[in-house]
Amino acid sequence: MRLVRTEDSVGQVLCHDMTQIIPEGEGRFKGPRFRKGHVVTGQDVPVLLSMGKVNLYVWEMEPGMVHENDAARRLAALCFGENCVASGDPVEGKIGIRATREGVFLVDAGRLLAV
Repeated sequence: MRLVRTEDSVGQVLCHDMTQIIPEGEGRFKGPRFRKGHVVTGQDVPVLLSMGKVNLYVWEMEPGMVHENDAARRLAALCFGENCVASGDPVEGKIGIRATREGVFLVDAGRLLAV
């Protein structure tokens, strides 16, 4: 991860989501305007600057690093039991796990502590 000026970020990959807030009367919106992993374009720069983002953290994969969404998939796989599945793709390094049937959820405390 490296900090760069927004004007110098074209072609770089964002490290995290960028939330945009548009007040009432101007269209009212609050939510992610740019998602982690987005490759910044020249058209994005004025939008990012209007959001107050004068600097951005961009992704630089180095040997031995694991992307947070890949890490979430790996950790989820360790937690799956016979009646568990992922509830979707990872977002912001988090993934949900849901049961495939009704019942009582039992935790193997030793495995949980090992993770």
